[in-house]
Amino acid sequence: MERRRLGKTELSLPIVGFGASSLGAEFRAVKLDEVLASVRTALDVGFDFIDTAAYYGRGMSEVLLGIALEGVPREQYTLCSKLGRYDGQHFDFSAKRVAESIDVSLHRLRTDHLDIIICHDIEFVPIQQVIDETIPAIRKIQQSGKVRYVGISGYPMKIFREVLAQTDLDCIMSYNQYTLQNTRLADELVPLLKSKGVGVMNAGPFAARLLSNAPLPPWHKDPQHVRDVARKAAEHCQKHGVDIAQLALQFSCSNPDLSTTVAGSANPANIRRWAEWIQQPVDKQLLADVLKIFEPVKNVGHKEGLSENND
Repeated sequence: MERRRLGKTELSLPIVGFGASSLGAEFRAVKLDEVLASVRTALDVGFDFIDTAAYYGRGMSEVLLGIALEGVPREQYTLCSKLGRYDGQHFDFSAKRVAESIDVSLHRLRTDHLDIIICHDIEFVPIQQVIDETIPAIRKIQQSGKVRYVGISGYPMKIFREVLAQTDLDCIMSYNQYTLQNTRLADELVPLLKSKGVGVMNAGPFAARLLSNAPLPPWHKDPQHVRDVARKAAEHCQKHGVDIAQLALQFSCSNPDLSTTVAGSANPANIRRWAEWIQQPVDKQLLADVLKIFEPVKNVGHKEGLSENND
């Protein structure tokens, strides 16, 4: 598995990371044997960067990961969790909750340190609190060795620029913003991140199933005209014997400025398939065709969080 350095950190991440949100039954009910097999498979194929959050399954993802990773030497995987979001509309970025959340995550995950801690979906709260209170609280805990590196995550590009204008970060995680349809992460943010030595983690290569043959979930937010174009692109790929999800994963992982692209599943077969796809050559003509199909809706997205935090 190809690996890339995460900014100025000492971490080297696989180009595909394992997203553990599915382990928290975020998308469907899961069984323990599926969870255990998924984590084992991810490690077996080299997806040894594991991304979870206190929010995923309201703690369930972290608990089950702790069970699944029992007995695996700690140096054999890199662990990222998130704090600040605890339920659909429950956010708490106070310094007091930061300390509690990190300790609870460590307990659930059965480890003494997190390689990365991320302030989760910060576009839903006033950004200044994250800058003035949350990040300093994490930096204080960082000195104890409980966390190694600190970052933020979210959807709008504006939040990253605002935080970086006022404080230092080790890394960021952006989702659904570097895909076949939307490359705003690279177009608008990567030059700034590189200039500051901030590591870039990409998530959501399938854009909440938009870039797959699976039915869209009821919570999908992209507008209908984007969905219609995505369906045309998927059908074009199908005519050429390729699953658009394969092309989507290959595209997201091909950018050398993105240290890792996180994809999640509680299905071991999906994880094995992704590992196979990433080793296969990209059909450059098909990729060019699909990017052309997406041109009318390129970088069209949606609003997320507080209006003030969107461009």
